[in-house]
Amino acid sequence: MCVAAWLELLALFTMVEQNESMTESGSAVVSRLRCSEIMTTSVHTAGPRATLRDVAGIMRSGDVGAVPIVDEGRLIGIVTDRDMVVRAVADGISGDAPISQVMTKELFTAGPDDFAFEAIRLMGDKQVRRIPVVMSDGSLAGIIAVADVALSMEDEAEIAATLEEISSGAAFWGKR
Repeated sequence: MCVAAWLELLALFTMVEQNESMTESGSAVVSRLRCSEIMTTSVHTAGPRATLRDVAGIMRSGDVGAVPIVDEGRLIGIVTDRDMVVRAVADGISGDAPISQVMTKELFTAGPDDFAFEAIRLMGDKQVRRIPVVMSDGSLAGIIAVADVALSMEDEAEIAATLEEISSGAAFWGKR
């Protein structure tokens, strides 16, 4: 998707956010969705002392590509399958090492009552494919993945454009 199309989508979301007049279209309906309406609530998590091997098992058994790391009920990090490859396997870190050694600590999150378009915008801005949804006390409420975004949209062109924007560009695997 070109930058112009993404900017048009953001302008549409901004109009809705500012309550400017707008017809009742599919885009308008989607832009009013809350994160709680599109997030996955059955999230597989691990504690910071879980090993890389433990988390890999969670990913395999749950067929998931990311596992939020929770300590004492609060979200403290997230690890993706790519994090494990780039930060652990490539560096020769043992499968018995704690997941806290390779998890991403810089979190980009949304709240359950935030507008879904804000989470989508954050995904694009930060070039991440998943956004944990957290309660005000820091506890994990769910997660929004690229697939959740696609399932919430009706227009195929909008889906393709949004997914391309989220998925393109440089990732920042060096951040922890």
